[in-house]
Amino acid sequence: MKQKKSTVWSRIPNGVWLLISLAVAVALWLCAANAWPSVFATPAKVWAAFLSKAANGTLWGHAAASLSRVLTGFAIAFVVAIPVAFLMAWYEPFRHVVEPWIQFIRNIPPLAYVFLIIAALGIGQTSKVTVIFIAAFLVMVVTIYQGVKGVDVTLIKAARVLGANQMDIFFKVTIPATTPFILVAARLGLSTSMTTLMASEIVGGDKGIGMMIQQANGYYQMDVMLMGILLLGIIGICFEKIVKYMERRFTGWQETIQQ
Repeated sequence: MKQKKSTVWSRIPNGVWLLISLAVAVALWLCAANAWPSVFATPAKVWAAFLSKAANGTLWGHAAASLSRVLTGFAIAFVVAIPVAFLMAWYEPFRHVVEPWIQFIRNIPPLAYVFLIIAALGIGQTSKVTVIFIAAFLVMVVTIYQGVKGVDVTLIKAARVLGANQMDIFFKVTIPATTPFILVAARLGLSTSMTTLMASEIVGGDKGIGMMIQQANGYYQMDVMLMGILLLGIIGICFEKIVKYMERRFTGWQETIQQ
């Protein structure tokens, strides 16, 4: 296979590119802080807010509450989405009944039904986990369903010719072929859980990063607001890196190009 000709840019290590990207981001941040000082706090003020919140322990309490909600809602959604997706792919009557409602609810923003769920379940942990569960489940079940439907029929037929029963086909053909889609669904589900977290926390409660951001907005503490937003982004990137590692670990046998 003909290899692509290396360029000057391709010789620069990824770590250097990361430093350049961070430098550009900080420069833009400083420009924004200079142009809109009442909106954008400087990096120094945000760092000071982080140290202050971390020192008195309030930051870790908010972060722990948010992480527990995200991981609980995501985990339940992941466990439920896999069997539902397989049932949709294998049993036509089940798919015809369930799929229209999944597609319908999937197009409704979580902020639209979060008030209904809170009215039914209160402003405690249960309602917040439920909102995250619904949003993550809808994204993951559709992704996994597409993966199951996309399993190469030739592989299934070949397995049957070689004497494989239905159980063998499920565990030795369908599951390995669907694993990349399940991991992609996990990545999308975690991302959706993080974005839905804000919708579930800003409407009530006393703990959580979203609640911290809302309280900071009420007192016009722009440094705390920006710190909370950046913290959500950092947590989201960490989740994505973990799932990408799992993708390389469990689907390394595939000839895929890692981005």
